[in-house]
Amino acid sequence: MKTSLLVKQNFLNLVLFVSVTFSSVFTQAQSSNELKFENSSLKTGTAGADGAVYLFPGVNNTMDAWVKITGRSSSLVKLSTIDITSTGFSKAFQPQIEYNNGNVSGATNWWMEFEINFMTKNTSNTAAISEAYATGLDIDGDDNKLKEWDAFYGSTSYTVESNTQLTISSVTGILSQLSLLGKKFLGTSTDHSGIDTSATSLMTTHFFQNKNSITIRLGATTTGSANNAKRMYSIWFKNFAYTAPVTTLPVKLISFSAMENNNKVDLKWTTATEINVSHFMVERSTDGTNFSDAGMVFAYGNTTSKSDYAFTDNISNIQSGVIYYRLRSVDVDGKTQYSDIRIIRISKQEKNDITILTYPNPVTNEVRITIPANWQNKKVVYELLNANGQTAKKTVTTGSSQTESMNVSSLNSGLYIVKVTCEGQSAIQKIIKQ
Repeated sequence: MKTSLLVKQNFLNLVLFVSVTFSSVFTQAQSSNELKFENSSLKTGTAGADGAVYLFPGVNNTMDAWVKITGRSSSLVKLSTIDITSTGFSKAFQPQIEYNNGNVSGATNWWMEFEINFMTKNTSNTAAISEAYATGLDIDGDDNKLKEWDAFYGSTSYTVESNTQLTISSVTGILSQLSLLGKKFLGTSTDHSGIDTSATSLMTTHFFQNKNSITIRLGATTTGSANNAKRMYSIWFKNFAYTAPVTTLPVKLISFSAMENNNKVDLKWTTATEINVSHFMVERSTDGTNFSDAGMVFAYGNTTSKSDYAFTDNISNIQSGVIYYRLRSVDVDGKTQYSDIRIIRISKQEKNDITILTYPNPVTNEVRITIPANWQNKKVVYELLNANGQTAKKTVTTGSSQTESMNVSSLNSGLYIVKVTCEGQSAIQKIIKQ
């Protein structure tokens, strides 16, 4: 995005978006659930510094937003303006971020990360949005060696246009917390004039449910020197009306699991329908970003019945303590879809040890719980006990994966005990809910 822009106001000619996740496809126009980010002011901290919190009052009728700078890639990254209002869209969150006073001498990647917390209006009490959309607009470049990118964490699903110009990859949070997995959307180097909501090939929309905070990371990358590394970003918390009919996706995936089993990982997935599907590629990564092919499974191709698949990956030579898996379905025309990511932590415990692992700790929204290998694929009871020993939350799985998650966003802050029980054996861990 540019620092001087011509705004195009044509909202009526939006072209078709097609979801590239395995979430439900939109089949009709959706309500906007728009949030308005306007009239910002510094609430606490030093302006532009890590930890600074900015107040955006009245993002809807009941809530304010507190936007916190949680980190940056280096001290050379600076916040020029928390919210540009003279161009673009006034209701969007439009920070301007620069690297090294706008000058880059070679191949460089930089970013700044923001945590958007929702608060009950005119109070300091945490609130939660039942659902919201966040659209990254005009993710482009400088017509030379610079490409912008946006990353969103914790969304339920995301949408891009079928002929998107964005390159999509996975990314972890600022502290590499495994629970803070997101999607990164890298633009092309081509510079597009104006912030234009009809330029859908440069946009991505993310859907969030039951969140009291949303984390986004905004950055850019260069392949050589550039003198305009001062970029404006535009995140509009709005969903657009998709008036065109939506093309049915080739695969509807209804389950995908990964479980460790004696230096192997057993991957299983089930599809509800398939249309002209050729095969599935099982992709593996040790950093959550760079994936390689671990194997291929041929698909049934065309079916409206449930179809089960399985693949076993030998990990005896993998040195990393964490492995990420995803599925890539390929149809007969070469088009692809990606599944959500599954995480395997390679156990370092002895077989008879009864140990669970909880992370992150402290936790804000979602705690992940890793169980022993011999508890996997069995009935497992997960409980959260408060300081008085009372059950605050409880879930039961009949065929537990290695790592399950519990949403704790609605719980009060404080100390909790995670208790996991399987076949009469129990293990506990303390966590702090922020």
